[in-house]
Amino acid sequence: MSRDFLSPYFLGPYAENDEVLEKTVVEFLRDHVYWRRNFHPTDPPPISTAAAQSPEHQEFVARMRRELHLLSAALKRSVPFSSPRYIGHMASDLLLPGLIAHITALPYNPNNVVDDAAPVTLDLELDVGLQLARMFGFAADESRHPCALGHLTSGGTVANYEALWLLRSVRYFPLAARAAAVRCAYPLSLNGQALEAYSDWELFNLPLDAVLKLHQQIISAAGSDAPAPQDTDFALALTQERIEQLGLVEFHARRPTLQSPLLLVPATAHYSWEKAMKLLGLGSAQLREIGQRGMRMDADALKLALAEAAAEQRPVLAVVGVLGSTEYGTLDPVHRIVAARRHWQTRGLNFGIHVDAAWGGYLASLFRAEDGSLLSRPKVRRGFQHFPSGEVYQCFKALAEVDSITVDPHKLGYVPYGAGAFVCRDSRYFDFVAQDACYVFNDAASVDFRSKFRALGRYVLEGSKSGAMAAAVYVNHRCLPLNRAHFGRLQAETIKAAEYFSQRVQQLSVALSDVVSLTVPFTPDTNLICLAFNRKGNNELAEMNRFTQAVYEHLKIAREQPLQNKEFFGSSTLLELDNLGSDDAERILAALGLNPIASTSTRPDSMLILRHTLMNPWLIDENNGVNYIDLYCDYLEQLIRKQARNWSKIELIN
Repeated sequence: MSRDFLSPYFLGPYAENDEVLEKTVVEFLRDHVYWRRNFHPTDPPPISTAAAQSPEHQEFVARMRRELHLLSAALKRSVPFSSPRYIGHMASDLLLPGLIAHITALPYNPNNVVDDAAPVTLDLELDVGLQLARMFGFAADESRHPCALGHLTSGGTVANYEALWLLRSVRYFPLAARAAAVRCAYPLSLNGQALEAYSDWELFNLPLDAVLKLHQQIISAAGSDAPAPQDTDFALALTQERIEQLGLVEFHARRPTLQSPLLLVPATAHYSWEKAMKLLGLGSAQLREIGQRGMRMDADALKLALAEAAAEQRPVLAVVGVLGSTEYGTLDPVHRIVAARRHWQTRGLNFGIHVDAAWGGYLASLFRAEDGSLLSRPKVRRGFQHFPSGEVYQCFKALAEVDSITVDPHKLGYVPYGAGAFVCRDSRYFDFVAQDACYVFNDAASVDFRSKFRALGRYVLEGSKSGAMAAAVYVNHRCLPLNRAHFGRLQAETIKAAEYFSQRVQQLSVALSDVVSLTVPFTPDTNLICLAFNRKGNNELAEMNRFTQAVYEHLKIAREQPLQNKEFFGSSTLLELDNLGSDDAERILAALGLNPIASTSTRPDSMLILRHTLMNPWLIDENNGVNYIDLYCDYLEQLIRKQARNWSKIELIN
């Protein structure tokens, strides 16, 4: 199938669309200049026409140009992400619409903290959030409840922080409400039962929709035109009893039977989760890694962890699933996490569900029809050899039932760094973290969605926010809507490249069988593929790591060498042995011809493997008859054979 449809999307590896970029950027730069000149055009120009002739002016311009030339020269040593010869980290070329929109919006310098500072781009950011919400299957009609809310962050790490911050506030709220009700003798009930009759355990484990119901009940009382004095007293007491006011230490000290809540994450979880636990005062000791199978969360291990928590009455703040692990591109079984919550809700244990889809989130566009509905698996499978498996399809289908999702437009959204995003299933959750509680300052509770969240900085972790980045993501989504027929078409190319690469790896394994044992440790779910190889006759992991490192030296950035000296750029990662289940460990070690590794203080605790991110759309260039995947596999074969010969010479000398 022709890939000509891709031709206008990017600047291109050879900058083929340079004229489009240059003309369009100049057009809108001039448009910005005219905009400045037409704002009160009768005002005299503060910079005189003669100023350019002054020595100071000319000296400064010369210094500026010199520094820019130095910068430009230094940037030539940057990583060539746009080239199909780069298959390393999660970076590639940038979509032209977003790139041009970003450049166009930069001189206006909007700050999306509030509409006073960004009357245009803040609305665009709210639109981006709704666009992403629809792609995930959330309700996205801002005139009705529930309506999702999404916004941009500086990256996936901040989005993950925000997920935990939001869930902490929501889950602890009923406990604070009960304390305030008791303190003020305030009649507060839920489901026909007085709130003080609930135990700490029961209140922490209320379903999130029940917490919203309780919250709305309080807002309705405090937000009336003429609230009774007892309503005002209660609102003040509630603010004072919140965990945000008391802090974790004091809040738990007042409730000695309430244990610190756990956060359950997969073994592949990003390191940002441990940082988030430390940052929010929850403590990394409360972070529990769930065992895995094939670098995907083991649903049976999750069941066991939840059963233990229920038996010990240990609260579970949330379970995190990963939709595209950083190292392997594998997907956790989100549908099984959702099913586990349904099961345990009937047994008194409840938890939030957040999906870290920083990498794989945009693949959801492959599953959406143009009207936003979920496509059937047979329709999604068209054009692919294996994608999506039944498990992968169910995983994406279940996204509509989780509470919040992290996704990074600066990864598979192909916009400049840094653009992460946080998307929440129900915008009302943000009332719990508003800088001014809406039951005290109730104006925000009564206005419409758009007017309310134009004060975005009031509800999110970050203050100042780039409006130019919102413009970039918005224009990308408008030019390529988030469905299979548009944005999904681009995503499909990455999956097809990964499927082809998987085939070539099998051939490479056979071709190199006289030199090394080569395997893919984990069958990829998306467009990330890792390779492990071990020299024939070696059974020591440390030796395997040294051999792999020697090969990888030819694939990584070398500051002292010109970029053109490199044939291809790849990346590597460490497979932590302690994260492997016994079945996976036995399978991988056997495939590589390694001895079972005893647990000793001297053996390596990880395995060095090559990692390939196949997101460049030009990996298979049919127009020119160039297949960069074939070229890379041939090159890798040469590297491995050459390194094996060198190793043999060293052994003979020794």
